[in-house]
Amino acid sequence: MGVPRAAAHRLSLYLRHLDLAQERGEKMISSRELGSALGFTAAQIRKDLGYFGQFGFPGIGYKISRLIPQIRHILGCDRMWKVALLGVGKLGGALLQYKGFEKQGFRISAIFDKDARVIGRVFPQGEVQPMERLREVIQRERIRLAIVAVPAPEAQRAADQVIEAGIEGIFNFAPIVLNVPDEIAYVSIDLAMQLEQLSYLVSLRKLKKAKDRLLASRQTLPGARRA
Repeated sequence: MGVPRAAAHRLSLYLRHLDLAQERGEKMISSRELGSALGFTAAQIRKDLGYFGQFGFPGIGYKISRLIPQIRHILGCDRMWKVALLGVGKLGGALLQYKGFEKQGFRISAIFDKDARVIGRVFPQGEVQPMERLREVIQRERIRLAIVAVPAPEAQRAADQVIEAGIEGIFNFAPIVLNVPDEIAYVSIDLAMQLEQLSYLVSLRKLKKAKDRLLASRQTLPGARRA
């Protein structure tokens, strides 16, 4: 039985909450408590975890110190993954400053750019290399994941280059859909598109409230029929 991609996404949410719960000193958590904290039903929690095995104790819940490493193993982040970063613009620079990657098992081990003004610049993760050294460095360091943070017009070419170098998974930040072979794992996030979806949801709620107010005002008019 295949595992829905949405279930894998929810596992990451579960892991974040469990990490916080453990930091608070909590030892056990039920599917109802976990679901309530994240906006899911207890049945959904049990179903998602059930794709991968039996982790809890009936009537008791899940032991947090045991569930966290199990979910990390499922997600593949129970080991350190080396990551190549392509693009050291504003977005790439912000990603280099983010401290949460290593905590979750990801280390930016190589940095590349085609801009001569940034090539040779040194960050804590290493020196910015020219794109011409992509294959050499990725194969030498045995890097399997890449983050594409270059401008949209350059993104497809950058993706092609890392695939040719042996990368197995691409995380794309460029606002464009990349064409990649089926055997390459691919995740993309378009920040502007996500904001569009957010503005849509806010507008939808605003419209619903306006309709509710209109309906309520009609029901209070003289002679309005009442149920």
